[in-house]
Amino acid sequence: MSESGSAKVYTPNIGEAAKPPPVVLPYPASLFLNRSKRFLALASGHQLEGYLRFLATVTRAQHDTQATLAEVVPPPAEVVTKAVTHGMPPLSRTSFKPDELAETTLDRFLETLAKAELPAEAAAAVKTLQSMTSEQRHTVVKNVLNETIEQDRIAQHVLVLAGLQVHFTRLAAKLDQSALKSVADGICPTCGSRPLASSVVNWPGATNTRFCTCSLCATMWYVVRVKCLLCGSNESINFRLIEGQPDTIKAETCDKCHGYVKIFYQIKDPTLEPLADDVASLGLDILLSEDGWSRGGYNPFLLGY
Repeated sequence: MSESGSAKVYTPNIGEAAKPPPVVLPYPASLFLNRSKRFLALASGHQLEGYLRFLATVTRAQHDTQATLAEVVPPPAEVVTKAVTHGMPPLSRTSFKPDELAETTLDRFLETLAKAELPAEAAAAVKTLQSMTSEQRHTVVKNVLNETIEQDRIAQHVLVLAGLQVHFTRLAAKLDQSALKSVADGICPTCGSRPLASSVVNWPGATNTRFCTCSLCATMWYVVRVKCLLCGSNESINFRLIEGQPDTIKAETCDKCHGYVKIFYQIKDPTLEPLADDVASLGLDILLSEDGWSRGGYNPFLLGY
């Protein structure tokens, strides 16, 4: 896949009227497997082929892990109601403390991943994490959830985030979708994380509407189109893409904050998967960075880039 060339600017397109649900919860039984399949589909001949194949292995390990775990217990309804009433996400990442099931999830994920053929750095990171005490690992969990990433431990942090994705996604799936409300355009209503990106979907009753995808728990939430997810401005919004490439992946740029978040047009290409295609379209990030734009989407698998 060639990703060289200039970034072309597109004008906004609002789309047709629809009545989308405010929140859509994830389905862990297929989420990680679909991501793994998408990484494999994108890998062949790609400039990042080795890394995409590695991430296919990681997401397959996530899938295999979630299938072996005990049933997760979500917060009581009254706790969820209280959080939502106060405009807070009920599974707040900032107040999260690993319980026994969270620790088991990370252990199981690392055990599963250790059985796969991994790059040397990833294999070393797995062994290091497995050798840590519970207290040491809790420190890593706290750091990654606070986005305090140590550059010399990126591989460890990426793998811990991958394990946490499994845990948070399973928790999110158990919530009452109708009880959740928007917290802010650029904040997940379930766990308070930043979005990976947004997608224009073709769902029944929600055709041509935009949903953000959470970088941690995979919850999707509705946000009006042509509005900056970073600062909330709806002025001076433009859409950029790599000239000569399909117009299904763009960056929504904001002249006010000079940031951007990618947007995927699943209405045109339903095979697009926000997390996987975000990694595979790294070339667009590089071009925008060279032009002085700041990336606003958060992808655990792009921490080293």
